[in-house]
Order: sequence, then C-alpha cells, then structure tokens
Amino acid sequence: MSKTYSISELASEFDLTTRSIRFYEDQELLHPTRRGQTRVYSSKDRVRLKLTIRGKRLGLSLAEIRELFELWDETRSGSKKQLHLMLSKIAERRAALDQQMKDITMVQLELESAEIRCRQALEELDEKEPHEKQQEEEQTEATD
Repeated sequence: MSKTYSISELASEFDLTTRSIRFYEDQELLHPTRRGQTRVYSSKDRVRLKLTIRGKRLGLSLAEIRELFELWDETRSGSKKQLHLMLSKIAERRAALDQQMKDITMVQLELESAEIRCRQALEELDEKEPHEKQQEEEQTEATD
C-alpha cells in the first residue's frame, strides 16, 4: 500500500497553509480521495504539490502547471509534447526576466542621475548660503 498524507502533513512539509492546498485542489492540480470528511492525499498528490510549488517559483501560472499535468496524465510517462511545452514556457519566462532586468537597469540609471542632480543642487545651495548670510548681515548693518 502506498503512503498517504493528510492535508496538515503536506502543509507542514511544504510550509503552506491548508487553505493553499485546498485552493490547489479547487484548481484541479491535486485530487485527494476522501475518508468521510478527511482528505487523503496520495504520493502522486505530494509530487504534484511539489511540482506546483516549483512551477510557481519559475513563474508559471496555475493554468500552465495544470496543462503540463494534463499532458503527463495523457501518457503516464510524459511526452515530447509536454517537454516542448515546458521548453516553450521556460523560454517565455527567461525572455520576461531578461526584459525585467533591462527595465531594472534603466531605473537604476535614472535613479543615479536623479541622485547626482540632487546632490549638485544641494552643493550649489550650500555655496550660495554663506554669501546670502553675509549680504543679509551687511544690509542689517547698513540700516542700523
């Protein structure tokens, strides 16, 4: 008999809330059996949960993860179709990350430029300030 897991065991193992696991079940990523009111998760459900977490970390949507699971379920051993789809998702994610890195670099350059301008403006104000104080003192002396 293969090992089974309770929702609390999976939640603890993967540092998730039981609500998250029930959500994944609602999204048809997990298919526990029931003993009365209790959900009973199989080893397959445990693997699917682990793959779901990994897929999310890679930036895949739950719909994309479900699509990969469905392709796997069709053949029971995976398929070229599944692997091609995964490669396509990886390429899409990599392109998005590359764009985000470029965007971050641009924002950093803009921040650096803004910081330089602010520091220069402060220096100019600091240089003017002693002259302005001297002029105020001279004006005060002249009116006295």
